[in-house]
Amino acid sequence: MILGEIKRYLRGGNSLRVSRSIRDAAYRILKVRESLEEHDEEATIERIAEVMQVQQREVAYALDAISDPVSLYEPVYNKSGDTLQLLDQLFDETQGEEIWAERVALKDAISRLAERERKILTLRYYEGKTQTEISAEVGISQAQVSRLEKNAIGALRKEIS
Repeated sequence: MILGEIKRYLRGGNSLRVSRSIRDAAYRILKVRESLEEHDEEATIERIAEVMQVQQREVAYALDAISDPVSLYEPVYNKSGDTLQLLDQLFDETQGEEIWAERVALKDAISRLAERERKILTLRYYEGKTQTEISAEVGISQAQVSRLEKNAIGALRKEIS
């Protein structure tokens, strides 16, 4: 069994391990695509899924799983010496303009809180501590931490909306 797995790994040659069932499904999909193209039909994902009686996302998933990985530094466009890489085309939703504006508003609202509430929110949401840990650190009961946290969040909601 171990020898078989080693041989399969060496045969595959991929940097990513794709399960045998997915590779088998992809093989069947490629056969259907070939058959459709021989009959001069357009081999779309929709048509392949219809012929195989599976969902379109299963076809897309299997084909995507067997495709070769692409480097983020792969040149996508090159004109007059300016190379545009795949990495340049990715969008980070956490850094959008709306998120940036929300962060500024949140930071401003937090600065208006009382020192104790600000410390509790910092410990709770930025350092990931539990209410019990915060109560020990601040020197108040867990119930007080809970009330102060709830009040601070309510104040932030009012400030931001």
